[in-house]
Amino acid sequence: MTATTIKVTAEVRDRLKAQASSAHLTLGEHLERLADLADREARYAALAGAIGAMTDEQRADYRRETATWLDADLIARD
Repeated sequence: MTATTIKVTAEVRDRLKAQASSAHLTLGEHLERLADLADREARYAALAGAIGAMTDEQRADYRRETATWLDADLIARD
């Protein structure tokens, strides 16, 4: 793994180190988790935006398809 340096204030560095320590993580592991969290939040925001932009017809189609899947008998029978 290649290491790099990032510039943050001493206050931010200390906060990140304390958070990492309390979670029993290295600072690098903690930063990776924070990056993953930011990615996940962006995906959820995009999903919420897409759902919010649905027309009434699209929303009804989605509900019908969801109901079909939820009611599906997924047990294999011989």
